[in-house]
Amino acid sequence: MTESIIAPIYNSMQTRKGTGMAKKRKPQRHVRAGLPVPKLPPAINPRLTETILEVVDTQLQDGTPPETRQTFERLVQSGYTPEGARQLLAHVVVAEIFTVMASGEPYNQERFIAALHRLPSVPIGS
Repeated sequence: MTESIIAPIYNSMQTRKGTGMAKKRKPQRHVRAGLPVPKLPPAINPRLTETILEVVDTQLQDGTPPETRQTFERLVQSGYTPEGARQLLAHVVVAEIFTVMASGEPYNQERFIAALHRLPSVPIGS
């Protein structure tokens, strides 16, 4: 049965240039030599950003976990603006959500608190 599915695809590849292999394209360069490549900002979803910051605000208001409030105060005392501290806390929330969704593991409060203690180092991946 798989042969009947694969055969038309294989035959169409054979008719193209007779090799059955697609020709690899050269990477194209759109930047002139010597000029720096501009860095694009990461894609921003305002609704998602607002929702994640709401999670942070809820944790701060409810004191759950208490380490969120302690980390917020520590960051502000060390010179971060309240908004900057909230954004750093949001990075930890996003990292935990990513880990839970990518690995299928349940939420792990110990891992979350450990990431809070590592701030202002931003979690990268998991």
